[in-house]
Amino acid sequence: MHSLDRAASELRRLPPSCGPVRLIAVDGHAGSGKSTFAGRLAARLTAPVLHLDDLATHEELFAWTERMRDQVIEPLSRGEAALYHPYDWNLRAFGPPRALPPAPVVLIEGVGAGRRALRPCLAALLWMDRGPEESWSRGRHRDGPALSAFWDGWTVAETRHFDEDPSRPFADTLVRECQEGYEWLPGPSVTAGPNQIITHRDRARSVN
Repeated sequence: MHSLDRAASELRRLPPSCGPVRLIAVDGHAGSGKSTFAGRLAARLTAPVLHLDDLATHEELFAWTERMRDQVIEPLSRGEAALYHPYDWNLRAFGPPRALPPAPVVLIEGVGAGRRALRPCLAALLWMDRGPEESWSRGRHRDGPALSAFWDGWTVAETRHFDEDPSRPFADTLVRECQEGYEWLPGPSVTAGPNQIITHRDRARSVN
């Protein structure tokens, strides 16, 4: 069995963490491959994905905790569908409401998904284990020179955020992208706890 399939199976077995929902955070530096990974994992889980880019804004790159709590966490904790207003980065305005169902597993993907304010609501925290400089270089290459100024400001803001509120030390699992698939490694927060998907003796690699 490929590791994504196995991880999906293990995640489904975790106890609910937010009402009936198992919230799984995918955190890491901008450009580390979170969105692609989360999309592939969500396909295995048949789970919805909340992208934190939809909650952040130009003026509030990381000051979206209250919005997350009011529009997403509280409804899901009651077993109700969340209704949030995704931010349009071109129009610089929030768009029409979008529903997020209280599915058995919901993925939260984005920089800061593992912040301390959210960790009590998480069933598991996955960290994309790629360093900041390499991640940012990938992100700049992806977005092109038109967003160079944005990236200049972003790297400063991201560094400040993780200095004040780091996620990696609390990760249950480190996910490393390989030429073919992903390698799953134990996270710093546990050695062999109930939320750990891959143990030291049981590493796996997926091809997709």
